[in-house]
Amino acid sequence: MSPSSTPFWLDQEGCTINELLGTEPISDPYHYQEWDYQVQLHRPDWVTLYERRQPKADPAIIDDILIEHRPIARRIRQIIDLLQPEGVIRQRNLEDGDEIDLNAAIDAMVAIRMGQQPNPRITLRHVIKSRDLAVVVLLDLSESTNEKVEGSEKTVLELTREACALVATAINGIGDPFAIHGFASDGRHDVRYFRFKDFKEKFTDEVKARLAGMQGGLSTRMGAALRHAGQHLLKQPERKKLLLIVTDGEPSDIDERDPQHLRHDTKKAVEELYSRGILTYCLTLDADADAYVKRIFGMNNYTIIDQVERLPEKLPVLFATLTS
Repeated sequence: MSPSSTPFWLDQEGCTINELLGTEPISDPYHYQEWDYQVQLHRPDWVTLYERRQPKADPAIIDDILIEHRPIARRIRQIIDLLQPEGVIRQRNLEDGDEIDLNAAIDAMVAIRMGQQPNPRITLRHVIKSRDLAVVVLLDLSESTNEKVEGSEKTVLELTREACALVATAINGIGDPFAIHGFASDGRHDVRYFRFKDFKEKFTDEVKARLAGMQGGLSTRMGAALRHAGQHLLKQPERKKLLLIVTDGEPSDIDERDPQHLRHDTKKAVEELYSRGILTYCLTLDADADAYVKRIFGMNNYTIIDQVERLPEKLPVLFATLTS
């Protein structure tokens, strides 16, 4: 084939090789260290992670979720509205503000004429409100998420998708840089990382299609996924950075027989992120998580949801609380 024929063929098809073959692109490998608690040293470049894309589905699936959960969405919207977006706001009831608050001054004059003690706080100040916050919601998409929740016809994955849809639509109006990513693993040589919504990306049909196509499978090598999510957060200019992980179980993988190894590595990843200014918070759906979650994430950095079917309601409220 001549050098000029290949570009012509691609131009003729009007698409990439991946699109032509019907396969999703895979990133170059990312290599991460992993903590060995037995020797108290990192295993350098021990884990290989790839960013992949899951198949898209009909964005109408997400629209149907928002319609189904309209009462919850309305309550969440009220909570979110209390989180003032960026912009100029007035601080009232000040003694040494920048200008007179006309309404307060009139009330003070009325009080004087009635022989009462006036309120001296009759000035206001205009200040710029800046939330200065970037957030990643990181989803555990392991095989166990395909299991149905006891007493419900829905799987953990379906409830996770619903919760993410509600979070995304609620936060969309605030303007916080906010991402929804997910992960699964097939041994240390193949940790898979998925980006459903990226920072500052609006809640478009493209994002809805990615969320609608969300799939679960494989295992849960959590430390590597946390480190990679941290790399995305560190690229953000915001001063405050939050990594909120949603999982239904403890760290595990097919090539690790020692259950303590990945627990200790995840704990080490949380400590590494904290040292770089990233707070990691765990929302776990594992009712038995008391045995390990506190040791991994810290005393006040986790919430256990016993009723998994309430996840669509709980996740947006927790998000609002953590970012208020």
